[in-house]
Amino acid sequence: MNHEQRTMNYIIELQELCKRYNGTDALKNLSFQLKKGEILGLLGPNGAGKTTAIHIILGLLTPTSGEVKVFGLSPVEHRFQLLPRLNFSSAYVNLPYNLTAIQNLELYARLYNVKEAGRKIKELLEIFQISHLGRRRAGFLSSGEQTRLNLCKAFLNDPELLLLDEPTASLDPDMADLVRKVIQKVQKERGITILYTSHNMAEVEMVCDRVLFIHRGEKKAEGTTKEVLEQFKTQNLEQVFIRIARSGDLLG
Repeated sequence: MNHEQRTMNYIIELQELCKRYNGTDALKNLSFQLKKGEILGLLGPNGAGKTTAIHIILGLLTPTSGEVKVFGLSPVEHRFQLLPRLNFSSAYVNLPYNLTAIQNLELYARLYNVKEAGRKIKELLEIFQISHLGRRRAGFLSSGEQTRLNLCKAFLNDPELLLLDEPTASLDPDMADLVRKVIQKVQKERGITILYTSHNMAEVEMVCDRVLFIHRGEKKAEGTTKEVLEQFKTQNLEQVFIRIARSGDLLG
C-alpha cells in the first residue's frame, strides 16, 4: 500500500512503534490502524503504555523507532499542521486554574482560530451542563466539573480526530451517561474518529467499535468486542482486562 492509499484509508497508523526510557520499553513493536469514523478503545492496566502512545500521536514525544502517521503525516515533523485537525481531553490534565471556565475556552478558541467562538462556547457549556459555572475560576471547580470543561475544550475546533483519555473517570454515573451520549451523538453526526481510553469496560463495550489491549507496551489482543471475547472465551471485557493485567498473557 503506497503513501497516498494509506492516507485515504487510515487516520492513525502505527508501525512497529517503540519507545524506550533508560533501557525500559514503554512501547514495544506496537502496530495498529484507526480508520476514519471509527472509535477504537485503547485499553490496558496502568503503565501499559497508553499515555505514551497518545503523546507520540500528538507529537509530544518522539518514538525511539518505528513509524507513526496521523492523516498520513508524521506528528513530529508536521505537528503544527496537524493540531487544527485534532483535539485531546484527559481527566488528569487541568486547564489554567486562574482563568474562569469561559476565559479558558476563549483562550483555546483563539489558539484554534474558532469562528463564532462566543456562540460555540455557549453551546458547549450548555451541552455539558456547566453554563452556570462559566464565570467560576477553573481552580474552584470540582474534578468532575473540570473534566466537563476539558471536554468542552476538546470539541471547540470540531476536530476530525479526538483523543479521549478516560473522559468519564471523575464523573458520577449520571454525568458519565450524559458524556457518553454526547460523544456518541457528535461522533455519529460528524463522523469524528476517536481513540478512547477507559478502565470502565462496560462503557467501552457501549462506545467502541473495536478494542486494542496492550500490556507493558505490547499488543495482546485486537478486534471487535465479540471477536476478543471469543478469543479469550470470556463473557465480558472486564474479565479480559483482569486476565491481561494479572498475567500479561492471552491464555493466562
